[in-house]
Amino acid sequence: MKKYLFLMLALSSALFAYSTVSEANQEIINNMLSYEKDGNTHLGDLFVYLQTKLFENAYLFVIVLVPLVFFIHYMIIGPKKFKHDGKKYYVFTLFNRIIHGIAAISFIIIIPTGLIMMFGSTFGGGEFVKACKELHAVATVLFMISVIPMFLMWLKSMLFTGEDIKWFMILGGYLSKEKKPVPAGKFNAGQKMWFWVCTIGGVMMIFTGATLYVQDLNLAVLTMFGLSKIEMLRLCIIAHNTVGLAMVALFFTHVYMSIFAIKGAILSIINGYKEEEEVAILHSSYYKELEKNKK
Repeated sequence: MKKYLFLMLALSSALFAYSTVSEANQEIINNMLSYEKDGNTHLGDLFVYLQTKLFENAYLFVIVLVPLVFFIHYMIIGPKKFKHDGKKYYVFTLFNRIIHGIAAISFIIIIPTGLIMMFGSTFGGGEFVKACKELHAVATVLFMISVIPMFLMWLKSMLFTGEDIKWFMILGGYLSKEKKPVPAGKFNAGQKMWFWVCTIGGVMMIFTGATLYVQDLNLAVLTMFGLSKIEMLRLCIIAHNTVGLAMVALFFTHVYMSIFAIKGAILSIINGYKEEEEVAILHSSYYKELEKNKK
């Protein structure tokens, strides 16, 4: 029953997005046009095209088809299940878990409120959308607290290696019901991709979001690069929407993999322990390292 409810929600979200994104984008464009009094037309055509064509279709794809693809995967392939009564490995320290927890809470707030702000016309604007804007800003502060420690503590483990190419070639083994060892270290290629988008992309989102949130702020960067206010706002919106697409898509993926695709996987970031069979199959290189060092 829950599976069919999930499908209904995915399909209904398609109608929701399609009916609202055009109106939301038009509102942004109208606001941008109000700054054109000085005759500045830099990025004008590109901005209008991206807001009305590319971003509209891209966000519609992400918020509808990505969850739908995962639903189909869950129905056909199903989740991977591993033993939970054998040996365990302590892979995440308390500090790791606290920092990850802060980042997770921030994203749980940032993603929905960001989408509500984008589709604000459906909610009639007003106090609800304004409240979401404020929550979005508060959650961004939480993310700012976690992003640098998270970057530093996992930087070495998140560097790409040759085995990540092999992981991508078999899509981490998630298209098969068989449990065969997958080439991956402590973090697989998908997790590494999410890490870089989350941290480096997250810093970009903080800067562009702050610029849009406080539009009257006289930023020194404007004079540094010879940009006018309208040019800066347009660049920030384009960058924010572009990185936001990747963040939303990979956030959905991260949630699906940790909660649905691998049964019990989310417990490791709560108690710090991973099951031996899960490590041996999904992180085979890391497993060999642990066994070699008797950890």
